[in-house]
Formats: sequence, C-alpha cells, structure tokens
Amino acid sequence: MLTTRPRGTADLLPGEVEKWQYVEERARDLCRRYGYREIRTPLFEHTELFVRSVGAGTDIVEKEMYTFRDRGGRELSLRPEGTAGVVRAFLENGLHAGPQPVKLFYLGPMFRYDRPQAGRLRQFHQFGVEVFGSADPAVDAEVIALTVDFFAELGTPDVQIELNSVGCPECRPVLAERLRRYLAPHLADLCGDCRRRLERSALRVLDCKNRACRALLAGAPTAPDYLCAPCADHFAGLRRHLERDGIGYRLNPRLVRGLDYYTRTAFEITVPGLGAQNALGGGGRYDGLVEECGGPHVPAVGCAIGMERTLLYLAERGVELPARGGPEVYLVEAGAPEGAAADLLRRLRRAGFAADRDYLGRSLKAQMKHAARLGVAFTLILGADEWARGCVAVRHMETGQQEEIPLGDVPAYLRGRLNR
Repeated sequence: MLTTRPRGTADLLPGEVEKWQYVEERARDLCRRYGYREIRTPLFEHTELFVRSVGAGTDIVEKEMYTFRDRGGRELSLRPEGTAGVVRAFLENGLHAGPQPVKLFYLGPMFRYDRPQAGRLRQFHQFGVEVFGSADPAVDAEVIALTVDFFAELGTPDVQIELNSVGCPECRPVLAERLRRYLAPHLADLCGDCRRRLERSALRVLDCKNRACRALLAGAPTAPDYLCAPCADHFAGLRRHLERDGIGYRLNPRLVRGLDYYTRTAFEITVPGLGAQNALGGGGRYDGLVEECGGPHVPAVGCAIGMERTLLYLAERGVELPARGGPEVYLVEAGAPEGAAADLLRRLRRAGFAADRDYLGRSLKAQMKHAARLGVAFTLILGADEWARGCVAVRHMETGQQEEIPLGDVPAYLRGRLNR
C-alpha cells in the first residue's frame, strides 16, 4: 500500500516551490532594507514555553499543539507560532544585553492541529518580524508599514489594516470585569469556549466566531472605552504615525487576536475575497512577554504573515509570480570526444549558469526535443566537427537562430545574452 502524506500537510513541487522562493526573497530583501536580521529557532521547544507565553487557556495550547515526550521524559511541542521561540532565543543568547532595539525576522514552518482548510494547514508557514527594546508607537507603525510594503511589492496593495488597542495590565482587568457583568445574564446562551474564556481571558470572547455569541456581543463594552491614559496616548501616537505615513487603517474595537500575550496595539491584515478566513496575518505589542519568560522588562512588538494564505490570495488575484526553475542552458553532445561535454558543462556552472546535459544516451534529435520541453533559453551543440574547430553551435531557442562561438567565448556570449 502506498504511503500518503499526513492530513493537513502539502507537498510543494518544482514550479510551485519557485513561487514560494520568490515571495521569501521579497520578504528577506524588505527586511534588509528595514534593518531586520534573520533568526532561526528550533521547530520544537519545551511545552512550558508555549503555556507561559501563548496562554494556558488559549485554543492553541488547549486544543491545537502537537505535544509529545522524548526518550528522556521531557515534554516538548512543535512550535505553533514563532514569537515565543524568538523571545526564548533573545533571552538565552543574551541579545537583551546588547544594543537596543533588536530587530529580527524569521521564515519557517509552524504546526497546529486544526481542521484543514484552504490556506490553513496543520503544517503551515509564516514570515514574521519582531522588535525588542522600544515602547515608541513609531516602532508599531514601522512594523505595520513593513507588512503593507510587503504586500504592495507582491502586487497586492489593497490589503486592509484593522487596528485596535487591547490595553495593558492596568486597564484591561477593568474591561474584563465589565464584560463579565455584561454577559452574566446570557451565560447559558454562550458557547462552551466563551464560557471558559470569560473566566480565564475574558477579552478573547470578543474574538469568538460563533454567530450566536457574536449577536450577544453586539452591544458589549470594548477596549477603547476603558484604556488608561498611557495606553490611550500610545494608541493616539500610533494613529498619528500611520496617518502621517499615508497608511490607511480601519478601527476595529472588537479585534483582540487569539494570544494572551498582546498588550496595547493589536492589528490584522485582511483582504476581500477569502471568505471567513480573510486574515493574511496580524500582530501587535507584547510588552510583558519577555518578563513572563524569565527576563527583564523589555517592550516588544511584532507580526506574522501566513505564507499559504498569501500565495492563495495572490493566485486568486491573478498575480503572476516568477516560477522560473531548471536549466537555462542545455548542452547537446553529438560526437565530441569523451569528457568534452562534461568539461564545458562544469565551466558553465562555475561561471554561474544553470546548465544541464543528457544522461540517458538520447539521439541528437531526442536531446533537442528534451531541451525544448525544459524551456531553456539556449542549446549548445557540441559535435565532433565543432570540437575540431574549437567551437560550439549555439541555438537561441526562442528564435531558432544558430551561430558558432569559440569554446573559450561561450560564458561571455551567454552572459551578454542573458543580461548577467
């Protein structure tokens, strides 16, 4: 019986992988311009890290983490999100003791046990950025600007930023208590998740997708009405920065995100046309998370973007991504001395060209047909006559034109034609 891939995972095949690489290259280049440096953390961490950071009462910890014990009896979990591991690395490697702010980004797979849907798999991928060491709302604005620029450079400038402030440990308990009072007469009508959330993390009831719960919450109190003065000033400052930079946003007083560590700023990147799963990413500020993980008080802000949803949206919008892969030059061997083709192929590769040749003993005609199927730009024909003259026949596959070039001039000739 053929073994199949686990449910909720996907194979990325040649042709599709190149699209992912293009998007990842855009992310890396944008982060370079914004001054962010890449960090790579383990795919699994001690489970305690996610319980402390993400929140014991969140759906992620209670329902979605892939948790196991290793042979030493340690409880480990595949990472369900990127921020917790970055915070752990920030502390463990002493980055908090160096120059601040520390600006980092990551690209990689995350894991959550959830019902697979289009753009939401059990192994999924995120591009994320994190900034440690500054409480300035200008940093929040920079993170949002980076996400807007990322989508604009991919050809989707119409993303919408939904924005809210969820307050801080000083003012958030006031809102939580008001929510409990407001919903107390309706407890029996709430879903089971909301009843649990109301006790553990009351603000998260505002994030419920259940229609009945959303109807009950229509007149519920929201965070902006209960912000303390410092949180209100921070939120006003963020809005001023966004407006000054020409970044549009929509206030969403019910936006709280699904993680317990957020403080003050919370935002999502949404788009039309993806139905209920219309968020491509989101983030916010988490000023208490470094301290919660055992470090000093370090303000921080970040965001993460879902790669699967991003590529799905680009496809639905008809955005053509470069998917060029495979060789650009194909060497056809037609009677040259043994080893001659291999020597030329090696020279081409060392000169930076994606080049290949036949390894199946095909005829000259079959080799030319194969080169055409590969979609190469140039075919080099090296026969006994060409070898004797110290030349190679170069065929431009798009036009069919062919000319002889001295063997020593081939790299320079191709470099000029391929705009290297």
